[in-house]
Amino acid sequence: MSDPLITGQCLNALAQRVGLPLADTSPRPVPPRSDMVGRYCSVVPLSPDHADDLYTAFRADEEDRIWTYLPNGPYHDPADFNAWVEEAVTWTDPLMHAIVVKDRAVGHASYLRINPTSASIEVGFINLSPALQRTRAATEFQFLMMQRAFDELGYRRYEWKCDALNAPSRRAAERLGFTYEGTFRQATHYKGRNRDTAWFSIIDTEWPDLKARFLRWLAPDNFDAEGVQKTRLPDI
Repeated sequence: MSDPLITGQCLNALAQRVGLPLADTSPRPVPPRSDMVGRYCSVVPLSPDHADDLYTAFRADEEDRIWTYLPNGPYHDPADFNAWVEEAVTWTDPLMHAIVVKDRAVGHASYLRINPTSASIEVGFINLSPALQRTRAATEFQFLMMQRAFDELGYRRYEWKCDALNAPSRRAAERLGFTYEGTFRQATHYKGRNRDTAWFSIIDTEWPDLKARFLRWLAPDNFDAEGVQKTRLPDI
């Protein structure tokens, strides 16, 4: 059997191909509701206190492009958005977080499809305001969430899924080091339209190398006086 995505195999007593044995099959912890602090941003549990900052940051996208591939929004009334935040803070899966830069919430993201038994977890429900897009913080928050999943909690698999037609999300997954695994046709529907879902992943054996690349890219000396990167993340 030739499949480049198979992560390893061996033969059992019946000469059948089976997966490699695991030393630790214990359930992994559920992510805690605690802060993840980096050099350029913090990723913190979503709170109603973040609602005003987030609403203001998201309204900077006057065309509502950031909402196209999300199941909710857009919001043009602060009360409606506050009501959504009040509900979202109660969720456990997805477990919502705010992305905070200079004491202002400028985006959100979550852990979801949290499966401690199989040691698999997904990052998603990501919405980045114009103030956060294409910044060091936009990469660092991803690194912080990966670091918690792999280093702190010991998960084996970290997933990214998106609408297969969401080209910016697919490019982001590839830039961050995710491997494309395939497209699930008619996987779901939202906002009255079909969604084919593209699947990506990072696994624990890939993490040490990816972590080193993130740390090199995020280092202050990788940016010039104007904050422009000297070396792109995919080139490290």
